[in-house]
Amino acid sequence: MSSLQINVLLMLLALGGDFSARGMVLWSLAGPIEVHENGSGTNVLDVPLKHNDNSRDTLYFKFEVDPLSDVGTEEYLAAFEFFEGGEERLAVGNSLKAWAYSAFNTLDTGPNNKVQGDLDLHSAHPEIINKGDVLNYELPRRGNRCTIVFKVQFVPAGDDLVTAWMNPNLSQGATEESQPEELTTKFKANASFDQIRLRHQGNGDGWIFRNLMVTTAFGDLVVVHFWQELWFICCAVTVMLAAVGGTVRIVEKRKYQSQLRQAEQERALERERARIAQDLHDELGSLLTRISLLGGLLRSDMNNPGQVEATAEKISGAADQTVRALEEIVWAVRPGSDTLQSLVDYIAHFAIELFEGNSTRCRLDLPADLPTHTLHPDVRHNIFLIIKEALNNALKHAGGSVVQVQIRIEAGKLKILIGDNGKGFDAQASAANSERNGLENMRRRALAVGGQLEVTSAPGIGTRVEFQVNLPH
Repeated sequence: MSSLQINVLLMLLALGGDFSARGMVLWSLAGPIEVHENGSGTNVLDVPLKHNDNSRDTLYFKFEVDPLSDVGTEEYLAAFEFFEGGEERLAVGNSLKAWAYSAFNTLDTGPNNKVQGDLDLHSAHPEIINKGDVLNYELPRRGNRCTIVFKVQFVPAGDDLVTAWMNPNLSQGATEESQPEELTTKFKANASFDQIRLRHQGNGDGWIFRNLMVTTAFGDLVVVHFWQELWFICCAVTVMLAAVGGTVRIVEKRKYQSQLRQAEQERALERERARIAQDLHDELGSLLTRISLLGGLLRSDMNNPGQVEATAEKISGAADQTVRALEEIVWAVRPGSDTLQSLVDYIAHFAIELFEGNSTRCRLDLPADLPTHTLHPDVRHNIFLIIKEALNNALKHAGGSVVQVQIRIEAGKLKILIGDNGKGFDAQASAANSERNGLENMRRRALAVGGQLEVTSAPGIGTRVEFQVNLPH
């Protein structure tokens, strides 16, 4: 496991909180349960859970209430109350004479309470009376929900110790020690029970109870969202580690693919260098060799003026061919030439030079606007050689008065037509003698770039060479 994965694991586990603070939930009831005018109350404890005067453990109790009446105008009793053997024990809620969130049937009496055993619970939202005095209790009001948590430390053969909190902080990481003093009320009571009853009697429309719970640890009362649960943390850790591993794999894969592309580019560059070297050797080498041989003939024919003139014309023609061949090689290797526009411009330039001073006219039909496309040098070179071969054949063999070069861009394809009005030839017979007219060489180059080549000709009707290839996206 990498250090990054370990850090992710520790971070996510830290978000999960302290799982050792959890205890055991002995009973819970989500509700809602509405109670109204039910006298001595309704037992909701449906499990064999009880504590008597011999108990010595500690339990935590929680419930939420939604008052349906305002105690300020409607006097009533409502409570979460313990019963043992049918006798009332500790009750937490609203005492009939306290008119506030309070405990009753306790062994203490609050400073503001008139009935023995009533004890108002401390609140973070104390009541303010007309004279400006602040009373440390809160009246139940219609529509204002309240959460009450209390802890009972059972003392064998003695008074049980009770700590109550009004609207305590139950967010992730909260503990009973972290609860503010103004929320905490401590007192003694007889908290033995074998029933838990929900009660309401008196005026008003009653109370709605929700989320009742009995547990052995305060940590069980803390509200833990699903993303803070241990199972979710484990799933998140697993997903995160898988994501980290997947990301590393993707990065490594892309790096490998980049290396493959770079290697392919290097191989393509090597192939292009080899092709250029072959062109220099074959075409320029043969032309320069011819010039050299003609130069030797020129020296040997110094006494024959007519032969000297003929040889000089041959040398001039070979020199022109050499210049064009060199120009073609320079165009093929120049980086700025790797565009569709450069290819079309060079075809036009080559055609004009080839037919310049010749009785056969060359008509160019070129598009005004060309899309921006980059062509691989090998593709660009093969396309040009196809067109070059077709134009040379038209000039040398067709014997026509006009050669037309038409270039179109249609449906993402480059389409080139070269046609003449010359004498034509038998295309089927010429296929058997491809070395004479270079048709087989043209087809091979078209296949190499993924294009299609069609040659149409017959004696007396001229020749049409049609080539098309898909342009790169």
